[in-house]
Amino acid sequence: MAKDKIKIETGYPALLKEIKERIMSARIKASLSINNELIQLYWDIGKMIIFRQAEFGWGNNIVEELAKDLKDEYPDNTGYSSRNLWEMRRFYQAYKDFPILQQLVAEIPWGQNIIIFSKIKDGKEREYYLKTTAEMGWSRSVLIHQIKAEAYKYHKKLPKQHNFVKALPVHLAEQADESLKSAYNLDFLDITKPVLERELEMRLVEKVKRFMLEMGKGFSFIGNQHRLTLGNSEYFVDLLFFNRILKCLVAVELKTVKFEIEHSAKMDLYLDLLNKQVKYRDENPSIGIIFCVEKDSVVVEYSMSRAVNPMGVAQYKLTSKPSSKLKKLLPAEKEVKKGLMGEYTKE
Repeated sequence: MAKDKIKIETGYPALLKEIKERIMSARIKASLSINNELIQLYWDIGKMIIFRQAEFGWGNNIVEELAKDLKDEYPDNTGYSSRNLWEMRRFYQAYKDFPILQQLVAEIPWGQNIIIFSKIKDGKEREYYLKTTAEMGWSRSVLIHQIKAEAYKYHKKLPKQHNFVKALPVHLAEQADESLKSAYNLDFLDITKPVLERELEMRLVEKVKRFMLEMGKGFSFIGNQHRLTLGNSEYFVDLLFFNRILKCLVAVELKTVKFEIEHSAKMDLYLDLLNKQVKYRDENPSIGIIFCVEKDSVVVEYSMSRAVNPMGVAQYKLTSKPSSKLKKLLPAEKEVKKGLMGEYTKE
């Protein structure tokens, strides 16, 4: 007991916490350093193969020969298969003329690199996925999902609409702008028909991990239907987050209809109440995001100019594919074809 008391009184818990944080920091740095070296190695191998093929006029057999000899030399390492050597060759070819992209590839794992240079051909689009994968820590499955959902197209073509420049200090407005997307992809909810806002909210809460990845970096989930009061009246924020980068509360309102001016007025009230009742002194002003299925840019701009608190308006996209449950109820493709040809017979 005496030893435990001494530990507490002498600040031992704080020391232990600090050391654990330092160990974790060192591990992350070591991991990043190892990945950097591995990507550089694969880059050099791809470059050497291409240069030697050009110098000696070698054909494709050289890759198969290399894979065989490297396997004999390093039997426990599967990274030098003929398939991976071909990927290294393609990797070098894809980025050899793009110095900016060469700096970015070392920041993400090899598997994610393969997906990007294999599926994406445009330089600017590759840059977007390389940067975002590094910032968000996207796994391969999440990266593929974002590419299929055309995240870059929405990032580039749909302008962001908010009043952050007017309502926030310059440095915070820039960070808030980066945290807001112009459109969000919610097709992981398997919703194929219009739903009530409450059902949409509950679906998101059930799959909060996937939704957090879609929201972006630094978001922590506080809760849904967060209660606020004004006199004898009660108000409820659909979803409430805290953003560790912005150091502020982020209120999300879900609308299954087209954006209307009253939506921003209601959000203004919520943000006022959050700042007075929930926000801590050392936190920045609360920010609002209104999700809607459709918006008129002129109406949104007008609403943002009148809003006092910082907020943005973004569209969201649901899936156009049938849900997994619905798929099970549908006839097989062969049966449909037979039916169309008049060959389908009931048992």
